[in-house]
Amino acid sequence: MSSNVGLSTPRGSGTSGYVQRNAALLKPRSTGVGQPYSKDTAPRQRKPDANILAHDRLREIEVQVLELRDRLEEEAEKAEEEGKEGMDEEAIDEACEKERERLVKEMEQRGGRGGSSGGGRLKSYQVHELAEAKARESERLRRALGLRGDEVGGKDGDGGEHPMARQERRRVEKEQREMEGGGSVRRDDR
Repeated sequence: MSSNVGLSTPRGSGTSGYVQRNAALLKPRSTGVGQPYSKDTAPRQRKPDANILAHDRLREIEVQVLELRDRLEEEAEKAEEEGKEGMDEEAIDEACEKERERLVKEMEQRGGRGGSSGGGRLKSYQVHELAEAKARESERLRRALGLRGDEVGGKDGDGGEHPMARQERRRVEKEQREMEGGGSVRRDDR
């Protein structure tokens, strides 16, 4: 017997005492599944962290600089083996520093965006890069559709605004109509 499951002893039961799990058991679903979906709890677009994005771009620059350093050191070793004079450590350091400055300046000219992975598909673990790309895509779509940035979709054209704000907006519109002389009262202006 294990874990208090099954018979205390199989003697006299006509079985071997082996206990199997019930494969037909349906486990209860987690709560909230099948519940109505509220617009108030709609998922918000996660904003990318600028510090993490800048750090990743600087890491890419350092990787390129280290690759250059490795290549220059290998060339220096080959030159020494052939009896030629290769670059010394100071020259390699200077070349790496110049390359680093060039890459940083290039990144700043691009506005801090993009990098070596900018043209390719992003990986699932690149959360902040994905969020930044999604924000750019949403902004392009918003401009293409001619939407303002503060508009939120909702039915009845109310834009999902707060009831008090909606009431205030309607009151102001009513006052403007009365000032223009069109004092007709609509049903929803209560």
